[in-house]
Amino acid sequence: MTRQYFGTDGVRGEANTHPMTAEMALKLGAAVGQYFRSHKGSRRVVIGKDTRRSGYMLENALTAGLLGVGMDAYLLGPVPTPAVGMLTRSMRADLGVMISASHNPHHDNGIKFFGPDGFKLSDEAERSIEAMLESEPALVPAAEIGRALRVEGDRTRYMEFAKTTFPRRHRLGGLKVVIDCANGAAYRTAPEVLWELGADVVPIGVKPDGFNINDNCGSTKPELAARMVVEQGADLGICLDGDADRLMIIDETGKVADGDQLMALIATRMAAKGNLNGKTLVATVMSNLGLERDMKAKGLKLLRTDVGDRYVVEAMRAGGFNLGGEQSGHIVLRDYVTTGDGLIAALQVLSAMVETGEKASTLAHVFEPVPQLLENVRYNPETAPLENAAVLKAIADGEARFGKNGRVVIRKSGTEPLIRVMGECTDEALLGEVVHGIVSAVGQAG
Repeated sequence: MTRQYFGTDGVRGEANTHPMTAEMALKLGAAVGQYFRSHKGSRRVVIGKDTRRSGYMLENALTAGLLGVGMDAYLLGPVPTPAVGMLTRSMRADLGVMISASHNPHHDNGIKFFGPDGFKLSDEAERSIEAMLESEPALVPAAEIGRALRVEGDRTRYMEFAKTTFPRRHRLGGLKVVIDCANGAAYRTAPEVLWELGADVVPIGVKPDGFNINDNCGSTKPELAARMVVEQGADLGICLDGDADRLMIIDETGKVADGDQLMALIATRMAAKGNLNGKTLVATVMSNLGLERDMKAKGLKLLRTDVGDRYVVEAMRAGGFNLGGEQSGHIVLRDYVTTGDGLIAALQVLSAMVETGEKASTLAHVFEPVPQLLENVRYNPETAPLENAAVLKAIADGEARFGKNGRVVIRKSGTEPLIRVMGECTDEALLGEVVHGIVSAVGQAG
């Protein structure tokens, strides 16, 4: 059975449009609450959200659905996604919920779920929950209706935990740090943690109004932070996304380092200390070929997965590995957290700066990336362009032309009706020809 509503990271779509409506959130709350009550026999759920206006609507509807099947809801208010994963375990909850569309603009929203272990739900669990949407929920008697309690102060639990991941013998005194919170979920937590650790903090993207989340700021738009780093003479820039589970790092010159470079830095340091389990870094098929070559040159392994941080985490758990992530900036440090955490990953970079005395420009650019080109093609969901003979031929021809000097990755987006066409090749002219040829074939077919 395929999943109709769940994508690579929960249920997502345009707010107030199916499936991101109050009606659907009500049904989803009832279904997931019923699923966890039937499997776990208990009733506690924690709910966090980012700063989107539509989050209030979805929070209320989702909570109503959960209460109707007997779950007790603890409302955290705006908190980072990794805080929900952490607090689900810390508060002995049976279910964690984050209402967010991550790096997407304000008009989108999403709902993602965490199990009692703090990890995102499996495909099997999501299919079971979808099946329950087809029938009427098992509403409890009036005396068993759940209760809702707002507990916004619990964000400080996450803040204190985040600080414990930074070496206790060190402080950030003397370092000026620009932190861009994307007007999102970490607008209070991230700047406060950095300041409490001793940094001179320059916060931007910390005035959410319900509509400006990720608006020309954050990890997908690091230009503002890069400019501020240079203007302020800062030592480092940190760009989070709307729910703070991913980041980009900006060095003192204003140059951006993506998730691949950060994983290379952290993996190298962990391996040198004997802390990289299995001498393996887990990343997705989208990570740069240069990262793979860098790991191999250092005697380390790169294990690739499908796109989506939860697939990275699943591979980490299956193999007992403790570091993984995505080029987009999801960095999963499983010794500390159960999902991508932009703030905790940034603290690893800052600890490297403090321990080595090196500048970010030296530390955060570990390998020379192979030229990479990614293009998105919108398609009609009722068509199957990736099964089209002309598209298959264009892909095969491109792979043959690249040979051992490159690779092609074609996939459907898990959140939008897009085909993502990515190519890597040491020959940039050939790279453009191959990618554009595939894009053209997909466009004609879909």
